[in-house]
Amino acid sequence: MSVVTLKEIKKCEEVITFLEIADKQLQGLGYTEHSYRHVGLVACAAGEILSTLGYNERKIELAQIAGYLHDIGNAVNRVDHAHSGAILAYNILTKMGMDFREAGEIMLAIGNHDENTGTAVSVISAALILADKSDVHRTRVRNNDIATFDIHDRVNYAVENSKIYVNKDKMQAILELQIDTDICPVMDYFEIFLGRMTMNRRAAEFLGLQFKLIINGTHLL
Repeated sequence: MSVVTLKEIKKCEEVITFLEIADKQLQGLGYTEHSYRHVGLVACAAGEILSTLGYNERKIELAQIAGYLHDIGNAVNRVDHAHSGAILAYNILTKMGMDFREAGEIMLAIGNHDENTGTAVSVISAALILADKSDVHRTRVRNNDIATFDIHDRVNYAVENSKIYVNKDKMQAILELQIDTDICPVMDYFEIFLGRMTMNRRAAEFLGLQFKLIINGTHLL
């Protein structure tokens, strides 16, 4: 067994291949971007959440690795991508020499990151959920024709800025969004993301935090 790092995983040809296949499939299905921008951002945010809460460096890196690998199941199929991705990640990581328990922690987190079938069941899974479900931004929209936007395109395109962070003093996980309400009313955001916000709240609670949502400077949750 060896200590497998995020740097090594980013260079792994198998990981690179799966991420490219996954994003190609989602692009064909008309989904928002799920490639290097998304997984890199999620990896970074998950690590920052645990870092702010004082977790050790290895736990932080495992959260980053889970964030980077969480969507590779889309290379198989969008349906049940969390479960197939968890198994793919475990196999890749153990082949690279990662300790079975560490690989299992990442498998558990990835297997529980989708709102339809999962929930926060560990520190790493909670950080992954908060990081993943908070990535809403216009750069994820690949449809160039605004006239043909569906509600998901419209909501993502309307978000000009988004960030998830932890206020340790107040023990809060805070998601701040800046939305252009001329493109999308705030109510539309809740219409499609209510399930994600509920998942974020439960993930925050697992970490001993309150989940707060701020849109255009107004506290909504």
